[in-house]
Amino acid sequence: MKSLHLIPLVLALLLLGVRGQSPAPASEVTASTPSIRVSSNLVLVPVSVSDSGRKPVKDLDISAFKVTEDGHPQTIASMQQPGQSPVELALLVDISGSVMTRFEFEQKAGSEFVRAIVGPQRFVSLFTVGPETRLVGQRTNDPATAQAALLSLSPTREATAFYDTLVSAARYLRERASPFSRRVQVVISDGEDNYSLDHGLDSALRELQKADCLFYSINPASTSVRLNSLSRRGQEGLQFLANQTGGSAYLPDEWSELPSIYRMIVADLQAQYLIGYYSSKTDTARDEYRKISVTVPGRPDLRVRARQGYYSSAGKG
Repeated sequence: MKSLHLIPLVLALLLLGVRGQSPAPASEVTASTPSIRVSSNLVLVPVSVSDSGRKPVKDLDISAFKVTEDGHPQTIASMQQPGQSPVELALLVDISGSVMTRFEFEQKAGSEFVRAIVGPQRFVSLFTVGPETRLVGQRTNDPATAQAALLSLSPTREATAFYDTLVSAARYLRERASPFSRRVQVVISDGEDNYSLDHGLDSALRELQKADCLFYSINPASTSVRLNSLSRRGQEGLQFLANQTGGSAYLPDEWSELPSIYRMIVADLQAQYLIGYYSSKTDTARDEYRKISVTVPGRPDLRVRARQGYYSSAGKG
């Protein structure tokens, strides 16, 4: 019985030990410290809504939305209004020959995009798309650090391991993104792959879905995608990934449109709702794909974009 009197003393010593620890430097938190993961059956769905003129609609309340999973209605448990939820973004820059002639302009436009998107609760990581997967800019919410990493890149005429890079970036976001955040890939590439050793379109989509990741692409090939089947397949793959994850695939007529496209992506992310629901299916032991549908009943004039599914266990936590 005497040992019971030791419990308050032990607890006090533990609390003193915790309080005596020094906080990690801010640079370590933003650059290398993995985020705490939260496991639950809460499903988070970023949702973009626009009107007939393609302008974002940002004044809807939780009762306006309907969510189904595998055809079964779900009860929406929470909704964050546009711009309130954290953003974890991976910017993937193609440094292969397809963008070499416009690379300097690409860097400058990308630098402005980074400056606009990065900030409190908005993190960016930088990858290059080339013969091998390279993380060239660690996760940070400091705009100057991200811009410096982007401006340090140089183009190459080497091969393109496009899908391998998509998978690496998706896994990186999945492992390091903060809980309850929107995970996003923004890719500047024509989508042509001639060097991936481990992954193709289907496995890249699977990893994006397991990471709950939105996919946006900007294809620098412009109208030349019509010239050969390889280019057409590249753009079709980009469009497919965007449709399945709730993002967008851009094919500008002129390379000078890149800054305006970046602004559209920023505006889209700032206008997204984040809907959360607890799946009515309680069995989460299996790595099971489940289809999601998000609608705004009674408003046929509105266009709703959201990811079309998720993985019940592997994509969580």
